[in-house]
Amino acid sequence: MPTGVAMRDARRQLFEAAERVLLRDGPNALTSRAVTTEAGCAKGVLHRHFADFDAFLAELVRDRIGRIDARTIALRGAAGTGTVTANLTGALIDLFESVGVAIVGLLIFRDELRARLRQTTPAGIPILTEGAAMIASYLTEERALGRIAADADVDTLALTLIGAAHLLFAGREGAPPETGAVDRVVATVMADVVQRRLL
Repeated sequence: MPTGVAMRDARRQLFEAAERVLLRDGPNALTSRAVTTEAGCAKGVLHRHFADFDAFLAELVRDRIGRIDARTIALRGAAGTGTVTANLTGALIDLFESVGVAIVGLLIFRDELRARLRQTTPAGIPILTEGAAMIASYLTEERALGRIAADADVDTLALTLIGAAHLLFAGREGAPPETGAVDRVVATVMADVVQRRLL
């Protein structure tokens, strides 16, 4: 990008560029130079908006967490509609299918980034922790509606679903798992707590 030409919504463009690099080349390739090259701008643009590269990455993760917060509202609104399994399957695919798994890999790869995010996610791994909270919140709604057992441990179920889904999606070089594979895992995890007609 020529000097003196302002980028529209520079933060958003930089985040999108970082996600493309992360998805295409992995966490090892994610550098400030790679991001600004992908965004088509001077390296100084990133440093004009963020104190350093780890600050940029922390904001990238917080942006993804904000999207999970929005998904939580939509998923809770789906309680009582459709089937529990279909609702959970859709939420897990949405969480992990695109850049979610790649960001988890980035968090595991960069100690400094995890340390910075401890302010907002004091325990667990960001994205996974918020994803588990999203699922637990939805299951709490379904439990209140009587669609899952009154004694269902929603927190343990949420952790189990997040862990199982992450394993399905992680480390794949090609296409993500088929919806049916995610659906089978969800149905198996939920089998003892969901009425059969509501699976």
